[in-house]
Amino acid sequence: MTRLATVRRLVVKVGSALVTNNGAGLDLAAIDNWARQIAALRRQGKEVVLVSSGAIACGMQRLGWSKRPKSVHELQAAAAVGQMGLAQVYEGAFSQYGLPTAQILLTHDDLADRKRYLNARSTLTTLLELGVVPIINENDTVVTDEIKFGDNDTLGALVANLIEAEALIILTDQPGLYTADPRRDASATLIAEATAGDESLEGMAGGAGSSLGKGGMITKVLAAKRAAKSGAHTAIASGREADAIVRLAAGEAVGTLLLSATPPLAARKQWLADHLQTAGRLLLDAGAVTALRAGRSLLPIGVLASEGDFERGAAVACISPEGHEIARGLCNYGSGETRLIARKSSQEIEDVLGYVDEPELIHRNNLIVLN
Repeated sequence: MTRLATVRRLVVKVGSALVTNNGAGLDLAAIDNWARQIAALRRQGKEVVLVSSGAIACGMQRLGWSKRPKSVHELQAAAAVGQMGLAQVYEGAFSQYGLPTAQILLTHDDLADRKRYLNARSTLTTLLELGVVPIINENDTVVTDEIKFGDNDTLGALVANLIEAEALIILTDQPGLYTADPRRDASATLIAEATAGDESLEGMAGGAGSSLGKGGMITKVLAAKRAAKSGAHTAIASGREADAIVRLAAGEAVGTLLLSATPPLAARKQWLADHLQTAGRLLLDAGAVTALRAGRSLLPIGVLASEGDFERGAAVACISPEGHEIARGLCNYGSGETRLIARKSSQEIEDVLGYVDEPELIHRNNLIVLN
């Protein structure tokens, strides 16, 4: 578990059973405990995003429903009622420790659409820079079968990818991942450490979630597999274990650690190299080529021309004066904007466009040098 000790940015996900004390209502003591631990990590200079289930479960409790409804409209209504209480309680808990919070509600469309993905990422990274704790939930008030994530374990993994987190901590009502269901098999043993994506783990984790949530251990194993693709380790631990978040972040062995084989930045760059089709081309001057090969970001002043029609966030090829593709990356501006700011300094972007999204045309973390 020592690998988590050096983590600077992490996502913590808490499930419905924990947030609502198994459906009895919002567990104020547990929420205060998580706020205290996250405040301690903030004092250590770590950045934390909290992904919290519980809106539907809280709404069910407020509406007097003992069984989770199946109707999408009833689920949406429960979420709308419950989200009010959930946000209020989190705001109150974190304010005791001097931490402001922000509510972020996401749907799958927000992360599938390239422009909205970048907008969400910019918002979250700005909130972290401002010292705010973002609290994220799926937007169950508008979700439909076509756009829902399906569970907040998956959402936690997607958020880890979104903000380039180094770790995902999933707090659950179980001590971790066992070799079999410990409720049915007395010989089951806790798995302390394994590699995320190991197919044998999925067989061990089979089973349904609780009546409150949609997940179960299988969704946590699959979330760890997804998080590992962006280079994040995943810890699965009991949310009722004393100081579990702080202890995990200190490198202590708590629950199950599922390791990513690839560091976050390397994983992201590999994805850029292997899986993106380019939507346009940026023709660079010799100075920009030298800068990219030295590990720097691409600034608009180094771009001679922009070819193709692409939106903000599209993958573009970076072409040397000799006509070779020397790099590719995600462009912070659309093709029309790029043509306007080409050959301009970063300080001139606002004068030309009337606003600034980013000072770089392509940030070095979203760029892979090919040769």
